[in-house]
Order: sequence, then structure tokens, then C-alpha cells
Amino acid sequence: MAVIARITLLTLALGLSACTVQQPSPTLPPPQPTPPPSGPSVKPPPVPSTVPSKPPTPTQKPMPRTSASFAPPPGGDSHWDPRLGVYVLEGETDTFYRQRTYYRWNNGWSWSTSLQGPWQETDSSGVPGALGRAFAQ
Repeated sequence: MAVIARITLLTLALGLSACTVQQPSPTLPPPQPTPPPSGPSVKPPPVPSTVPSKPPTPTQKPMPRTSASFAPPPGGDSHWDPRLGVYVLEGETDTFYRQRTYYRWNNGWSWSTSLQGPWQETDSSGVPGALGRAFAQ
């Protein structure tokens, strides 16, 4: 048993001594800042265009298809309406989606977790704020 303890102690001492024998890696001097260029800066002259430029036409910015914050509804065509803060379902009249909930306007609000229903009646406080304000009576 004493032989095993001696061998273990010797191995441990040799292993630890290897850490103290290593030389530290040389450090590099800090980089010297480069001086700013002297003299005035000269910008190249603009290159004349060979194609006459057209005046910008006022075009309506396309609506984004998705939201950065909310996932689109599963399995249906829709587009994100940032003004209302919901997805507008294509092919469904006044039907909207946000956060796993469908909202429908039909002379009053109703909501469902499935497009097929069952639909529960609610008031404007049960729909996203901008959507409720858009259909305020």
C-alpha cells in the first residue's frame, strides 16, 4: 500500500511541476496608433450619369407578409397589417388572427382558437386594441 501511495504522490508532484516549468508566452507590444492623413481630404467629383434619371414615382409601400413578433396563422393565406396589429385572413371576410386566436367581426366581435369554431361572443375589450378601435361603432 505504501508503494502505491508513493507512486501516486510522485506522479502528482511531476504533473504539477510541469505547470511551474513552462515559460510564459512573450507578450507583444501594444499597437501604435496611425497618425491621421495630413492635408485636405479630396472627394472625387460625381460621375455624370449617361441614363437620364426619372423622377421618383409615388408608390405605395407593399404590406409586409409577416410580423416580426407574431407567428402567422397555420395553413391559410394571410398578410400582416401593422396598423391593426393582426394578420388579415385572405378569402375570409373581416376575420383576423393573432397569438393562436382568431377574431371575427360580424356586427359584433367573436373569437375562436380554430377558424372552424366554435366562436365565442365578446366585446371590443376581448380583441387586440387597434383592431377593436378600427371597428368601433
